[in-house]
Amino acid sequence: MSDDRLNRLMEILESVYGVPEVRSVDPIDLLVITILSQNTSDINSSRAFEQLKSRFRSYDEILDASSEEIADAIRPGGLADIKAARIRGALERLRRDFGSVDLSALKKMSPEEARSYLTSIPGIGPKTASVLMLFGFGMPAMPVDTHVYRVSRRIGLVPENASIAETQRILEKITPRDKYISLHINLIRHGRLVCRARNPLCGRCEVRGLCRYMQMQHDQS
Repeated sequence: MSDDRLNRLMEILESVYGVPEVRSVDPIDLLVITILSQNTSDINSSRAFEQLKSRFRSYDEILDASSEEIADAIRPGGLADIKAARIRGALERLRRDFGSVDLSALKKMSPEEARSYLTSIPGIGPKTASVLMLFGFGMPAMPVDTHVYRVSRRIGLVPENASIAETQRILEKITPRDKYISLHINLIRHGRLVCRARNPLCGRCEVRGLCRYMQMQHDQS
């Protein structure tokens, strides 16, 4: 997709869904929230996070608790035993590497170094690392969830056969640095509300004039 078409796409998405306003989030909270959000709904992960924070006064207190206690606190988020182990492992790794449960050392790292470090922690994959980098530190990283992946390929931001890793690399290359958050969030909104996996609402899609999927449907009719 050309720069002009990409800019037009972002303009349309912002006109439909707005320019996202993102409040500051503690990076450790964000790390835990992102782990809790894996394979569950936002409602369930939020409930699990609220219970975890109300049960324990600090992350050091969480590390002093048993895995069973942690799992019990996050039970509403599903896969509690697995996520409890991932949370504990990540917090232990940070305390071992930095002397405390802290991620501020990432501020001094390049995006490549930060991504490499984060993905070396068990349970943190490319998407989780990118969420932390983008929303926790304002680094140029593009999280690719199922909605971003689907919509990017349908519209034509990336090749139709692109992998998730290729999609991330391409989006990070073509997206203006000050538009990472806007494009990421608005692609998710568009994927949930209009460009759905099944029965996409193409007739009411505001970006159909830029969409490769729509052009293919037209050519086949």
